[in-house]
Amino acid sequence: MSLAPWQQRVYARAGEAIDAGRLAHGMLFCGPALLGKRAVAERLAQRLLCTARSKDGEPCGACRGCQLFVAGTHPDYRLISFVFNKEGTRLRTEIVIEQIRELSEKLTLTPQYGGAQVVILDPADAINHFACNALLKTLEEPVPGRYLWLISANPARLPATIRSRCQKLEFHIPSRDEALAWLCKQGHSIPTVSEALDAARGHPGLAHAWLEDGSLKLRRDVANDLGKLSVGELAVVETAQRWVADEFSSMRLRFAADLALAEASGLTDPARTRTLALWFDAANRTRDLLRTTIRADLAVADLLLGWRAENAQVAERSRA
Repeated sequence: MSLAPWQQRVYARAGEAIDAGRLAHGMLFCGPALLGKRAVAERLAQRLLCTARSKDGEPCGACRGCQLFVAGTHPDYRLISFVFNKEGTRLRTEIVIEQIRELSEKLTLTPQYGGAQVVILDPADAINHFACNALLKTLEEPVPGRYLWLISANPARLPATIRSRCQKLEFHIPSRDEALAWLCKQGHSIPTVSEALDAARGHPGLAHAWLEDGSLKLRRDVANDLGKLSVGELAVVETAQRWVADEFSSMRLRFAADLALAEASGLTDPARTRTLALWFDAANRTRDLLRTTIRADLAVADLLLGWRAENAQVAERSRA
């Protein structure tokens, strides 16, 4: 699998550290979500576990180590993420101490293939308090040839004691030209690529996800609804009921908030900018309410009433 240009830059730096024998025991892959942090970590893990690397240090893809890694059965590699609860009915929302104790025990064992051992923890910021304490102990007692890599889109949620014991590999949003070129290589058309990238505020991974799963069309529909609500062409209650009638209600509110923010960023009228900022906050609060027992349609209807009322006032001021 080829890496995106911004991923390749991070990978190259870490690859140089591997070849020079100075790769840290603990590493923190951090940066915005959907930029490919795990893809880079996994490529580096395969590089370490390959038994027949090429002259440039890349994994050969053919040795037993590479074959096991690609199959997901390499005994010296482990991915730690969310697991099912004890009842097996749903995935946990945090990484618990039992998982950290298991990986700590694994890192004390002799590698079955005589080389390195790699454990990737993703998302690392989902570790609960007790698991953090166990993880800190593992980071404080590194064993040569054992690697513990943390992946996080929200590294500030990790205790400073853990962050300070990890070498950082930071991922950044690439330039617009680089992002557009990469998105086009994924098979998307230029007009939709530009629209998606603007909607995602320059984030190529997010734009790609929205183009793939149809979310960009959903965003257009939300913009269309807000426009019609502004001029009274849509009924508020019926629109609210439609917005919460399926599993995309939270995404609609996210897009609604983003659209208000986008409009505010292009204005010079401080009063209108302030109003849009307040509505942006209200949309996000309503989105949070969807996770409670409140009547979702009523909460969204109240939000949309506010949108229509404010836009009616704007229209009156413009006619005055």
